[in-house]
Amino acid sequence: MFILSAMSAFACDVVGMVGCSAENLLLAAHAAGLKGRLSYDADASCVRIDFEETTPLRSSLFEAIPKRRCSRTAYDGTLLSGEQLRLLEQAGRGDGVSILLVTDSGQKEKIIEYVAQGNNAQFGDPEWAAEMRRWIRFNARSARRTGDGLYGAILGIPEMPGWLGKMMMGMAASAKSQNRKDEKHIRSSAAIAVLFSERDDKRHWIEAGRCFERLALQATAIDLRTVFINQPVEVAALRPRFAHFLGIGNRRADLVVRIGRGPEMARSYRRPVEQVLV
Repeated sequence: MFILSAMSAFACDVVGMVGCSAENLLLAAHAAGLKGRLSYDADASCVRIDFEETTPLRSSLFEAIPKRRCSRTAYDGTLLSGEQLRLLEQAGRGDGVSILLVTDSGQKEKIIEYVAQGNNAQFGDPEWAAEMRRWIRFNARSARRTGDGLYGAILGIPEMPGWLGKMMMGMAASAKSQNRKDEKHIRSSAAIAVLFSERDDKRHWIEAGRCFERLALQATAIDLRTVFINQPVEVAALRPRFAHFLGIGNRRADLVVRIGRGPEMARSYRRPVEQVLV
């Protein structure tokens, strides 16, 4: 038995990360000859995985785990094949979680509008903007030392001292500049995937995390890039309007992901596994 806890805060994004971790664990266990059965323990606020021996299976998704990363850059705009779309849809579906793949240029333009509204709201919040600046590591030394945050290289930011990076971010980072970048990036993407749940509860948040991880791993396995474009679901007032535009009714839009062909970006640094497992 293995238990993953989302800690006491149990915010949606934390729970989603628990789902991502659980999916990776299940895939890795199967490759080692253990079949896992996942359940959510509401009383303990944790995920429980029970294992039994089985024939080892090193799936393409398992092989993609060490290769997967977010590529926060423009893609090449080329279309995906029917088979690629089928594989992505299959990977992104789960128990009570569905996936919508948007490939129509007109619908992409509408998503651009929702993303821009999200940027305007977030950059208009001084606390959000300050937190965003605190989260960026402007050089490899800082990224290695903290073991968290967004390494500037993955955003296309050149190496610089932290004090200089923060000063430049304060002058240059704005909703207007972010909107220009996101508009270009969305138009360059082959598809925009939206994962949405039947219910707004912890079990479905976990399942949405699992679905995203499978989607991202499947994309990696067929040499596609992915990155979140979550502004329409991060701003609470936008989420129901975004769901209405998508035609999903009262179901909860959980995650929005760009998919396409493009270069691999640098990785963010992360803490060693022994520091994050109890």
